[in-house]
Amino acid sequence: MKISKSTWLKTVQGAAVAASLSFVSGMAMAADTIKVGVLHSLSGTMAISETTLKDTVLMLVEEQNKKGGLLGKKLEAVVVDPASNWPLFAEKAKELLEKEKVDVMFGCWTSVSRKSVLPVVEGLNGLLFYPVQYEGEESSKNVFYTGAAPNQQAIPAVDYLMKDVGVKRWVLAGTDYVYPRTTNKILEAYLKSKGVAAEDIMINYTPFGHSDWQTIVSDVKKFGSAGKKTAVVSTINGDANVPFYKELANQGVSAEDIPVVAFSVGEEELSGFDTKPLVGHLAAWNYFMSSESPENDAFIKAWHAYIKNTKRVTNDPMEATYIGFKLWVKAVEKVKTTKVDDVSKAIIGLEVPNLTGGTAKMLPNHHLTKPVLIGEIQEDGQFQTVWQTEAEVPGDAWTDFLPESKKIVADWADPKIMCGNYNTETKTCSGQNY
Repeated sequence: MKISKSTWLKTVQGAAVAASLSFVSGMAMAADTIKVGVLHSLSGTMAISETTLKDTVLMLVEEQNKKGGLLGKKLEAVVVDPASNWPLFAEKAKELLEKEKVDVMFGCWTSVSRKSVLPVVEGLNGLLFYPVQYEGEESSKNVFYTGAAPNQQAIPAVDYLMKDVGVKRWVLAGTDYVYPRTTNKILEAYLKSKGVAAEDIMINYTPFGHSDWQTIVSDVKKFGSAGKKTAVVSTINGDANVPFYKELANQGVSAEDIPVVAFSVGEEELSGFDTKPLVGHLAAWNYFMSSESPENDAFIKAWHAYIKNTKRVTNDPMEATYIGFKLWVKAVEKVKTTKVDDVSKAIIGLEVPNLTGGTAKMLPNHHLTKPVLIGEIQEDGQFQTVWQTEAEVPGDAWTDFLPESKKIVADWADPKIMCGNYNTETKTCSGQNY
């Protein structure tokens, strides 16, 4: 069948108009939502810890939408799975920023995943809220660190063990990647500054997912048999914690003999195994589910309602996610835009309630003020707080216990600095983060 030229032109024009309208409609729909990227491992060795943080962001998005959204728009969560694969974190972050056009990202757990994502968010001017304790030694224009820096977890934990428990020998045990290695470098320098001899410090690293702990635990027992009070400072991450604690119990290592203080074991990890043999071992965090405050009661109630399971626990990185989300919302409402540069400037100095009854304030170095809590593991998998700071501790991006870092500061508010690694001696910035 032949088609006249005029009919053909009308058909082509009609199709073009339809396609254009469809494109405009799609753009309008995209413009009607504010996209929130969720960058957490839902599979692999870190899924044991990160899946809950994905659910936390989804809960917060749902709550905000019930309040009417943000700037008159609904929030839309965009979830990806980097699968505990560190290079894949960078690819997924790029996908969220370039393809999905997200306005903000909440994600990463390990420092190696954050380091993988860092050049992506800096190069594409994205915005990442990182909710887990880490080694410090970093402050990026495009990252807000809502977990603890070493002076808000590792250093106070060692001080507690030294002063209150009388520990003289130290086992620094960690997973083999940047967070444990840098944290232990800081702790080793700190311990030596306190007069601890090199022979009283044992350092050991194991790969992600390590499962055979028999020899290592045996070595720890032998190290602790020298007649000096010994403790393990653990930066072991992910599902390797399960066989580690099981082997401690198998070899009869109790908290009275050699206490373990963990920086990466919270309520979520403890829910995966029998905690009876672990009673008395310790963890250092900035929040415990057992914290008593109206804000925490409301958060736990909301979590149980959202997850539809009253047995599910809360933990420190969930609180850090909560604080970061609330601060981001407050900053967006303040400047009435989700533009990264505007939000990043506005968020500095803002405060929101934390879940322990205090206040979290975003500092010019992109870190928070946080309380420090030491808790003992209980039979029910909860923590009983045995020590805490009297007030919130300001997060320090650069430690004072490494000579090369002591002279570095981060300040994104001072117009004379505006830098994440400003050398106070040379009066210059260095590295990528300025």
